[in-house]
Amino acid sequence: MSHCGVRSEAEVRALVSTVVSAVVPDQPAERPAEPVPVGDADRPSPGAQGDVAVGADHGGFGLKERIAADLRGHGFTVHDVGTSSTEAVDYPDFAHAVARLVAGGECRWGIVVDGAGIGSAMAANKVPGIRAATCWDVSSARNSREHNHANVLALGAGLLGEALALQIVQAWLSTGWGEGRHARRVEKIMEIERRYAGAARVEVPA
Repeated sequence: MSHCGVRSEAEVRALVSTVVSAVVPDQPAERPAEPVPVGDADRPSPGAQGDVAVGADHGGFGLKERIAADLRGHGFTVHDVGTSSTEAVDYPDFAHAVARLVAGGECRWGIVVDGAGIGSAMAANKVPGIRAATCWDVSSARNSREHNHANVLALGAGLLGEALALQIVQAWLSTGWGEGRHARRVEKIMEIERRYAGAARVEVPA
């Protein structure tokens, strides 16, 4: 355990793997994650290799394809969970698929795209260990990584131009986790998650 009682990245990933397996027992076991150090090692420059999961609904399909191509061009390994066309689909399915790859340790980062970037972030954040952030500009992208240790980026294809979206992605991936005073606050976020993990299902009124 790191300073100030804050759990290390490796400890968090081990806990997440245990919780995900318990909550979704019918899914195959995730491959154990390799420890991922924080600090300077968590600050890859564009071009540094790393695994990124990407997914989108029909509204985000075109932008998702462009982002995936750009990531490959910068040396990242891309795991594309779909969708594969503009035929109408449901964004929670793809946000969940991306989030599981990140939470299970198979991908270091995740990027989800829908019309506004809000619903996919909500869906991804239901997976234990995920800290998804919807970003609309470079500043919010950097903030989400440095201050909030975001591991999934949500984008709204209907609200962003392609050029800006690509700038956001590269800024997000190249910004490191700030730790320090931010670590205590992020640990509190994760403690809230642990407190309610496995709680009874909540029915949402129609």
